[in-house]
Amino acid sequence: MLEFLLEWGYLGVFIGCFLAATVVPFASDALLVAMLLAGGNVWLTVACASAGNWLGGLTTYGIGYIGKWEWIEKWFRVKRETIEKQKYKVDKWGPLLALATWVPFIGDVFAIVLGFYKAPFVKSAAYMLIGKTGRFVVWALLFLAFGQHLPWLA
Repeated sequence: MLEFLLEWGYLGVFIGCFLAATVVPFASDALLVAMLLAGGNVWLTVACASAGNWLGGLTTYGIGYIGKWEWIEKWFRVKRETIEKQKYKVDKWGPLLALATWVPFIGDVFAIVLGFYKAPFVKSAAYMLIGKTGRFVVWALLFLAFGQHLPWLA
């Protein structure tokens, strides 16, 4: 799938990163690095990856917002108990939890939970954008600093 998305260039990065933030288990970091290895412009790649991943995260938030327990359990494989356990975090941290939506596995749960418990959308969206973009910027900076010196990346 990685090669197929890379053939689509920046649009492929956008689509892959969008899907990675929704129901498709996919490594958006690997797609970002692969695009950079293929010669993609660093900041355009980061922008496409961030936009796709952010919009995917907002989609996941939206599914949580309109979601029913059955949907969340079926499509995201998140059990009711997990969401109920996360409620105290939403009550304590609110939209700040969106900063952690980039974290593999639990990030999607946070996005669902924020939507499900109706955390303020604008603040959640802003923090989600900061967190997801920050993650890709770090990857890009690591690539710029070390990408040419790591034979396992080639």
